[in-house]
Amino acid sequence: MSQPSQSTPAALKHAGWGAQHPEPCTLVIFGASGDLTHRKLLPTLAHLDFQHPLPKATAIVGFARRPNTDEQFRKDALESVDKFSPADEEPLDEQAKQSFAARLFYHQADFNDAAGYKSLAELLDKLDHERGGKGNRIFYLATPPSAYTTIIAQLGAAGLNRQQREGAKGWSRVIIEKPFGRDLASAQGLNEEIGEIFREEQIYRIDHYLGKETVQNLMAFRFGNGIFEPLWNQKYVDHVQILVAESLGVGTRGGYYEEAGTIRDMVQNHMMQLLCLIGMEPPAAFDANSLRDEKVKLLRSIRPLNSQEVAARTVRAQYRAGQVDGTEIPDYRKEQGVAPNSMTDTYVALKLFIENWRWAGVPFYLRTGKALPKRSTEIVIFFKQAPYLLFAGEGEERAPNVLIVRVQPDEGIALQIGAKIPGPQMQLAPVALDFMYSQAFGAGTPEAYERLLVDCMLGDSTLFIRRDEVESAWTLIDSIVNGWNGSGRRSLPTYEAGTWGPREADELIERDNRQWWNP
Repeated sequence: MSQPSQSTPAALKHAGWGAQHPEPCTLVIFGASGDLTHRKLLPTLAHLDFQHPLPKATAIVGFARRPNTDEQFRKDALESVDKFSPADEEPLDEQAKQSFAARLFYHQADFNDAAGYKSLAELLDKLDHERGGKGNRIFYLATPPSAYTTIIAQLGAAGLNRQQREGAKGWSRVIIEKPFGRDLASAQGLNEEIGEIFREEQIYRIDHYLGKETVQNLMAFRFGNGIFEPLWNQKYVDHVQILVAESLGVGTRGGYYEEAGTIRDMVQNHMMQLLCLIGMEPPAAFDANSLRDEKVKLLRSIRPLNSQEVAARTVRAQYRAGQVDGTEIPDYRKEQGVAPNSMTDTYVALKLFIENWRWAGVPFYLRTGKALPKRSTEIVIFFKQAPYLLFAGEGEERAPNVLIVRVQPDEGIALQIGAKIPGPQMQLAPVALDFMYSQAFGAGTPEAYERLLVDCMLGDSTLFIRRDEVESAWTLIDSIVNGWNGSGRRSLPTYEAGTWGPREADELIERDNRQWWNP
């Protein structure tokens, strides 16, 4: 692979606007005083504006219940940019900071206050008039999910959805964070309520995993190269493992986690998206509907599990006290906000099958958990052994060819092959052909939210989730949760914090004469 020169300009290191340039718009962030806004959104927007300057008329309005002023919001925002910007990003100079701060405005109101939305509409019109805007609006719901329907209904009542204002210019879009519902019924209800106010093409359901460069590179890797796609099927693939490991415990998020658990927090969204991209058929075109059509087809090819299958092919567990990188982590049941008799999963392992011609009989093993030894997201494809082990000695097993896609950290792709060990004997050992983004392109990968915010500004929903995707994923997850709830179990397996999970998860894969691939 040829490598770009180390003098590659920053504008090329991070994908720029390409042939498209976003129109000016005003981004309204609901929950402007919250953690997501200050840890992710404001630093991402600041660096995006620094690296690829946004149109001059673009403005950002923070909407929250807490009293604040434009000046204080700007001061807090710049502190967040300094504190939470990625270490591999070029620091903003003072001019860039002040240029970004000049785009920021604050609007204080309760989420259920109709007058607050009327005054918001007046503020947006005022900003368009003063800054030369075109009436384009993005509403980002960085709030608890319980506030979604209230905010959406109020936006509609104020005519900010652009469907109820005669002669309204410009477009309106809404970005909705996960979790999108907590089961199929609530997701369908939420879809219905939002669909009454915004059309589907205006709705951008965000999963930040889809903004990660390595996740997007799955599509480039599969469909942009002629080497691997012919092998991407049941004839050559033995099995696939998907791991999303988190080294932290739940910390202060115990109350939220008690409601969600790992199955809802990670499996229904992030892991289902990774499974779709690794297993879907080639789309007819790289556009929003073609790509999402194939993802929905794949999700519908995974049959919901019955109670016997749930018992045999799923494991859930909780972490108990232990250490991760020298840090003490208490029992999950002793974390703040967690019930002392909690049955909430902090670890899930699944064995799934995609029931179509490409993947018939190939097991997909999914594994995710809190308080594991390290933070890592990997997709590992194990290829079948050669039909005749020419170089294996008596009783010796050859290591399989393995393709590892590292989503985070150390983003890259590695292929494990067998190579001869130097010496007189024909002995093989596994070696890795390794590609790392940082080495190949001379820079770290851009923040996932950066790509997704740009795409929403451009009106490109390819990397966002469609309504039927959400509902198809929940159909599978509901079957698993219902199986757990109907099992009658009053206790869960446990695993020590800092280990790779419970013994029951090892048994799940060892029954098939396979083993987990740990980073």
